[in-house]
Amino acid sequence: MNIWIAIAVTAVGCYAVKLIGLLVPAGVLERPLVQRLAALLPVAVLAALTAQQTFADGRVLVLDAKAAGLAAAAVALILRAPFLLVVAAAVVVTAGVRAMTG
Repeated sequence: MNIWIAIAVTAVGCYAVKLIGLLVPAGVLERPLVQRLAALLPVAVLAALTAQQTFADGRVLVLDAKAAGLAAAAVALILRAPFLLVVAAAVVVTAGVRAMTG
């Protein structure tokens, strides 16, 4: 039953956030600072999720093949490689490290 309570609380919370967003005056949303923050927020959330999925296993810090793949992707991005090449580099390095370490 706890799962259904969590689902209900999450649904109500999502609805409340959406309602609060609709109640914000338009003048507030047109401010340059708010627009800049709104543009940067998805990037920050995606970076945090990537870091959490790459370096965490519960409450333990993990440095494994995923970290090597992320590092390879970062190097490819610094070298301004196309997106598919960035993904391919991450996949090849991750698979290679996993193959070598077992």
